[in-house]
Amino acid sequence: MTHAPLAGRASARLHSLRRLRPLGALIATALVGPALAADAVPAQQMAPVVVTAPMQDSPLTVVTDPKAPRQPVPASDGADLLKSIPGFSTIRKGGSNGDPVLRGMSGSRLGIQIDGGLIGGGCPSRMDPPTAYIAPELYDRVTVIKGPETVLYGPGNSAGVVRFDRNFSRYAEPRYSVDASVLGGSWGRNDQNLDLRAGAPSGYLGVSANHTHSQDYEDGDGQRVHSRYDRWNVDTTLGWTPTDDSRLELAVGKGDGQAAYAFSAMDGSQFLRESAALTWTQQHLTTHWDELEVQAYTNYADHVMDNYTLRQPDPASMMPMAMASNVARRANGGRIAGTWRWDDVALVAGLDGSANVHTARLGGKPGSMHDYRELPRHRDARMADLGAFGELRWAVAPRQRLITGARLDRAQARGYDLSTAARSGGMGGMAAATVDADRSSTLPAGFVRYERDLASSPTTLYAGIGHVERFPDYWELFGRHVDVSLPGFRRLAPEKTTQFDIGVQYRDARLKAWVSGYAGVVQDFILMHYPMSAMGSGTASNVRARIAGGEAGVNYAFDAHWSGDATLSTAWGENRSEHRPLPQMPPLEARLGLTYARDAWSIGGLWRLATAQHRVAVGEGNIVGQDLGPSAGFGVLSLNGSYRLGQHLTLSAGIDNLLDKAYAEHLNAAPQGLVGYVNTVRVNEPGRTGWLKLAIHL
Repeated sequence: MTHAPLAGRASARLHSLRRLRPLGALIATALVGPALAADAVPAQQMAPVVVTAPMQDSPLTVVTDPKAPRQPVPASDGADLLKSIPGFSTIRKGGSNGDPVLRGMSGSRLGIQIDGGLIGGGCPSRMDPPTAYIAPELYDRVTVIKGPETVLYGPGNSAGVVRFDRNFSRYAEPRYSVDASVLGGSWGRNDQNLDLRAGAPSGYLGVSANHTHSQDYEDGDGQRVHSRYDRWNVDTTLGWTPTDDSRLELAVGKGDGQAAYAFSAMDGSQFLRESAALTWTQQHLTTHWDELEVQAYTNYADHVMDNYTLRQPDPASMMPMAMASNVARRANGGRIAGTWRWDDVALVAGLDGSANVHTARLGGKPGSMHDYRELPRHRDARMADLGAFGELRWAVAPRQRLITGARLDRAQARGYDLSTAARSGGMGGMAAATVDADRSSTLPAGFVRYERDLASSPTTLYAGIGHVERFPDYWELFGRHVDVSLPGFRRLAPEKTTQFDIGVQYRDARLKAWVSGYAGVVQDFILMHYPMSAMGSGTASNVRARIAGGEAGVNYAFDAHWSGDATLSTAWGENRSEHRPLPQMPPLEARLGLTYARDAWSIGGLWRLATAQHRVAVGEGNIVGQDLGPSAGFGVLSLNGSYRLGQHLTLSAGIDNLLDKAYAEHLNAAPQGLVGYVNTVRVNEPGRTGWLKLAIHL
């Protein structure tokens, strides 16, 4: 791929405009063409609209369709999709595989599930977060539950839970469906997605596949960022439905890919995913026993990082020779849950558990004397959890509800070959003896929330309080930036979050609005202290913290064609032990959108604004990244359009960062300073980006 010459911003902008010219013609067709063909579309079909900020559907819950066209450019992975939801941010590392952050909280504070199962990355530096293995358009819905307001989906989810799910049910008669899309855009971006489903009353089959690719992008100054990627996934689902109340489902999947990283001395040359799940569901067992679900799953992630596949080793760097690091994690788990219903009460209760083993090996490139593929895998950690849960929903009055739940978990971890002496920096502790060690904790969690619908207006008020305890995760016990020794392994206490949530929702024919706020205290907050130099060692410690923030959104239909939406999100945190800000907190952010929709087409604009962030704790952070210093605010303008080409085809298009602004998010990773690439304080966001997507539904 060619890139803009470094002869000044003006020439870079000219190059950017020329690069977009062919795509611009297609976008113009998408936006103007509808006037010529609107009569060909049945009048009862609504105009397609590009999603820019999914709204909260019910208290603390957002449900969005990952197949719907959205802006910024449709997501390449799970984190890309989540960043369009108010309250979410993404820590950029390159073109893909960023780490999602909800309300300033990331890592295992945010539970990620695919079809009810857990998948965990293996890289000690979080090159492969769980969302890196997720292709959003292969799922039917994404559900976000904010805060410690559910106990149904595993332990330790203090920030919230994200579920990527597929919808399968019994077919009343033989039929099939096809969902497919192709996307093209700047920087060689091209995606292909296919979802085929067929079934009859006795069973069903679903096959979904995707491929996404991009070359290095350029920032708003025309500077190339090391960011290209290529990824594919294939998933197959086979179901047996002998009756309306019985379903047995087997799902298997595989995927792989590569991703270049601007923040690291290595790139990801393999993201192998292998997954399988078996689920049995039985409904209407007795008068009150409404459903029983039993699930078992296994997910395997095999990740390779190297400095030779997507770059050339730098002789002047700390890693002058070709090297590869291969990490893998096998996660096995299951769940059994029952649902009981009475007149005013619904109860979900059951057991869940998971166990995962992490292995690693380090060596040279294939064919070398120390080919990493020929070396044995070293097991360094095993982690497990077993929990019992119950969640009850009680309609205490016609317009009043009480939702409450509790769970109890037993978490365990085992570390292998731990140094008996604490690491003091640099190469300290290398000569110490090594041992294997275990630790475990019992973790209670629970919440209660009250909801009330007002009789005088379509308004819902709610307030709730939740408590959750989180066991230290793999990265906090064994990651790259912590003291991997016996004292370090035993030192960290589980994190304890108690949070109060309050909010209001309103919805009528023209107006949809919501406001949610939270405030909490965190005892034994796990804080990462990053090393001062690449040769140093970081540490993790427990501190006392306070957190607060919230989100708000409004969508209003001015008339039959014009509508506007606005969202606002903010997060705040304070380290009470060290009397300084809690690190990795995103700045205040607003999104303003305006859409005109008529018959078969729509056109819209999105203005995203972020304030400067001066509350920082340089050198401290979480398992994903650290505060790099204060950051400037920015505003980014984008345009989109969509057109329904008949009953089954939809064309959508957009130009992100229309004014080609050079900017970087506050939550970010520091670039590595690669030869031939720009060296900025943070990884800059893409410059002007055009895209065009054609989707078919049969």
